[in-house]
Amino acid sequence: MAASGNGCVSMSDSPDYKKMYLKLFRASEEAVNLLIQVQRECEELYISSPELKASEAEP
Repeated sequence: MAASGNGCVSMSDSPDYKKMYLKLFRASEEAVNLLIQVQRECEELYISSPELKASEAEP
């Protein structure tokens, strides 16, 4: 923030905290959603693996 000629701090120079918060929140949400998606894909690969099916067939 910069002081203007009359000694007051200009609000136009202050950081936009709402904008920064929303950007960080959206990125965090995207990261969590990506992790969930990849975990589901890996679980599906595990469930459909031939080794798992073969071990279930053995007594």
